[in-house]
Amino acid sequence: MDHCEASVNSDEQDWSLNKDPGEQTGLLWNLPTDQPRDTGKQGRTPSYAAVFIVVNAALGAGLLNFPYAFYMAGGVVAGIVLQMVSCSSLSTSIGLVILAYCSQVSSKATYQEVVRAACGRVVGTICDVLIAIYTFCTCIAFLIIIGDQLDKILGALMHTPEGDDFINGHWYSDRKFTISVISILVILPLSIPKEIGFQKYASLLSVLGTWYVTIIVIIKYIWPDKGMIIGNIPTSPSSWMAVLNAIPTICFGFQCHVSSVPVYNSMERPTVQRWGWVVTAAVVICLFVYTGTGVCGFLTFGSSVNVDVLLSYPSDDISVTIARASIILCVLTSYPILHFCGRTVIEGLWLRYKGEALEVDSSRERRRRILQTVTWFLLTLVLGLFIPDIGKVISVIGGLAACFIFVFPGLCLVEAKFSEIRQADSASWWSLVLFGIFMVCMGTFIFGQSTVSAIYKDQRK
Repeated sequence: MDHCEASVNSDEQDWSLNKDPGEQTGLLWNLPTDQPRDTGKQGRTPSYAAVFIVVNAALGAGLLNFPYAFYMAGGVVAGIVLQMVSCSSLSTSIGLVILAYCSQVSSKATYQEVVRAACGRVVGTICDVLIAIYTFCTCIAFLIIIGDQLDKILGALMHTPEGDDFINGHWYSDRKFTISVISILVILPLSIPKEIGFQKYASLLSVLGTWYVTIIVIIKYIWPDKGMIIGNIPTSPSSWMAVLNAIPTICFGFQCHVSSVPVYNSMERPTVQRWGWVVTAAVVICLFVYTGTGVCGFLTFGSSVNVDVLLSYPSDDISVTIARASIILCVLTSYPILHFCGRTVIEGLWLRYKGEALEVDSSRERRRRILQTVTWFLLTLVLGLFIPDIGKVISVIGGLAACFIFVFPGLCLVEAKFSEIRQADSASWWSLVLFGIFMVCMGTFIFGQSTVSAIYKDQRK
């Protein structure tokens, strides 16, 4: 009896499912999905709005890399199969539902808090560190994208012939200068505020911008321009290693899990059943956008497609120039959000290390926040200026994205089921435990393979 009453972790207040006998039976299958979570706060986000928030969290810079991922995968069929099986519909939806359920029973409102409550302090700290690294590297990728797109936009404005290196011609068109100016004038001021509620309006423009990019890629496939360079279109992968190298890009594109827990808790009457419909609709939308961009971008350029598909189009195309501006707008609004998530994790790690509670002195909190923001911004800016292309960053953060999609949700599922000692003899209990173990193994494999591949490529160069 004592064994059955024990909570998963030594800290009972983190994950104490023994308070309610109903919580010890059928955590996922018999969950009262029609009952909203009682946290004392009522969210104001309707379900349809939650769909677009999740879509906004998933869509973004990764959209530009999907045509190249289809090329690495070995064609349209291989790319779609890899997308469907590895990281998109089933895996993403199940992981998001697991996180929502664990948030409900643990009364935690962020991804890292849910992992800490379900899996303990050690795994929670590892999750904190990985989130900080992921958001930091993603911010670097955003700055690289800004530089890539500004180069093309300035080339169009200066009527520079395609292929000419106009960057060395004028100091104001130098890549390092343009990235630095727009980052200091726009990104840094948006990153300093304590709250990011004002970003909700810019997020709508970000989603519309990514949709516009997809529409342009599809249109350019149907009516291609004469100046496009079209290579061979492979129909099968060159090797299994090439297929595996495409997985990090797909994982990066579908990673919305870190921000999903706050979205779930902001819903009106949040229930797991309602959240399941939200994530299903969001994943379907993302599938259409990513598949449309990946297929049409790949078929347009074939083997000549760039890691950033917009760089494959001529600089003087007005519609593509607008798409580049849209991506810049998307990145400018996304950087502060990713930085906010990373800064929150760093602040939590610092307070735990110092053994302090949440800072009450507003002046000390403000000084620390400004120091963290400026340090974060300068480090990402310096690295963004000297890393040559986004592919190097994607290969690293794509593996980390697999941890957030597979590893941590799988661990949460296993820990949740282990808390149901009385259900240990049921077939559903064992099937869910085995599925959680499978998720952990799959995410670990993707993370290890992508990290080793990225290191190997970097050493070869």
